[in-house]
Amino acid sequence: MKTLIAYSTKTGNTEKVAISIGEGIENSHVKNIKEIKDVASLDYDFIIVGAWIDRGTANKEAFDFINKIKNKKIGFFFTLGAYPNSDHAKDCTKKIEELFTKNNNKVIGHYLCQGAIDPKLIEFMRKQFPAGHPHGPNPDRIKRWSDVSSHPNLEDLQGAKLKFKKLVEEING
Repeated sequence: MKTLIAYSTKTGNTEKVAISIGEGIENSHVKNIKEIKDVASLDYDFIIVGAWIDRGTANKEAFDFINKIKNKKIGFFFTLGAYPNSDHAKDCTKKIEELFTKNNNKVIGHYLCQGAIDPKLIEFMRKQFPAGHPHGPNPDRIKRWSDVSSHPNLEDLQGAKLKFKKLVEEING
């Protein structure tokens, strides 16, 4: 089975997860790992797409790429600065899955994990938004910024690797 792992990354988080997934399926079949901007063809049996979350969905580059994919078996993963069990993470998962399914793709599975937030974004939010603003600094948000700073960690990467290894094994029967 010919597989593509295509990802978009800003801080390197999503790239780390993509590489880990590739290691997990290394012996399973032919694969290519590429940044989305370097993908020239969608001639693959299984496409795994990685994104980072921006404004509640896949970042623009990944969003545009997802909209080009039609009638394929899909897996997706993303990194985000929120907690993986949060309502925000669940909403992001749903939105991304809907992007794929509207183009008649079959989503086989997905994985999400925290990723360190770009320090420039944290600084922007500290300066731009007052403490009472929904995106402004408050004790909970500052704690979360600290919590995510070490992600994706080894456990996250191992989880992604195992998740997609199992998906590929299921697809291959």
